[in-house]
Amino acid sequence: MKNCLKRSLLFWTLFTFLFTEMGYSQETEVAKYPNRPITFIVPLPPGSGGDLASRLIAKEAEKFLGQSIIIVNKPGGSYTIGAAAIAASKPDGYTIGYTTPASLFITPFFEKLPYHPLKDLQRVIQFGDMTFGVMVRSDSPLKSFKDLIIYARQNPKKLTYGTGGTNSFANLAVERIAKKEGVQFTHIPFKGSAEVQPALLGGHLQFTAGDFNVSLLEAGQTRLLLLLTEDRRTEYPQTPILKDIGYDIPYPAMTSVTGPRGLPEGILKKLEGAFTKAMNEPAFISGMKELRLTVVYRNSKDLEEYVVHTYEVFENLMKELKLTK
Repeated sequence: MKNCLKRSLLFWTLFTFLFTEMGYSQETEVAKYPNRPITFIVPLPPGSGGDLASRLIAKEAEKFLGQSIIIVNKPGGSYTIGAAAIAASKPDGYTIGYTTPASLFITPFFEKLPYHPLKDLQRVIQFGDMTFGVMVRSDSPLKSFKDLIIYARQNPKKLTYGTGGTNSFANLAVERIAKKEGVQFTHIPFKGSAEVQPALLGGHLQFTAGDFNVSLLEAGQTRLLLLLTEDRRTEYPQTPILKDIGYDIPYPAMTSVTGPRGLPEGILKKLEGAFTKAMNEPAFISGMKELRLTVVYRNSKDLEEYVVHTYEVFENLMKELKLTK
């Protein structure tokens, strides 16, 4: 009996010691964080809008973290290769990155992925929004989005439009609009948005949806009929957004910082604080303006709530359009 009691006491003593040491070790790591460079994964090729925005915020955040932030581009896999790499990384704050809305709200419903957008990724901060829209050539007789719908109603399937791919946000938005209006368009998918604009200028498309070339717009070669955004844009005060003309269609376009699920609270707060301060730096604000990107702030908690809500919206939308895998 005495031997059993001694063994029991020894076990609990060792357990308490190890538990205390583990807690102390984690507290020490949080206190020291960061003590080496941080990897920032971008699921896009260098030079793209999301890549440039990520480099911009990372450069400013370095000042407040006291360590270099190294950008690593991992394009491909419908933007999911980068998201998967972030999700699979050790939750110690040394691997973070940018996850595209498509990798969170579209691809998971079409493919079996090595990560779950809600369970395996931790939101840190949102620092901006991309801007997407419906464009026509400047010489098009379609002067407004209402004109476009009227023409489509009178000429079924004759209006061709291009997007950066089948089941992209733009493709889903246009098809949902078509369903609501009882019209039919002919969709021509491209490998990426860079190929869409030349096709429009060459007369192969009547309109485009999604990312657009600001230089062509400012040069007067194209016309913006509708913003595919959830909020208004000060850069385009005369252009309606989806809600303005009666379309309650989600179009998430956030640029954000994400880490793997399980980040210690202290490390998450350090990252959130550093990137929040970075957003107030003049170089970041002017850089976003040059990129024609909108500065939008959501903290970790608010962004998490937004992602969960938007995921549920798209889950229902995919079921409605009968597109789930």
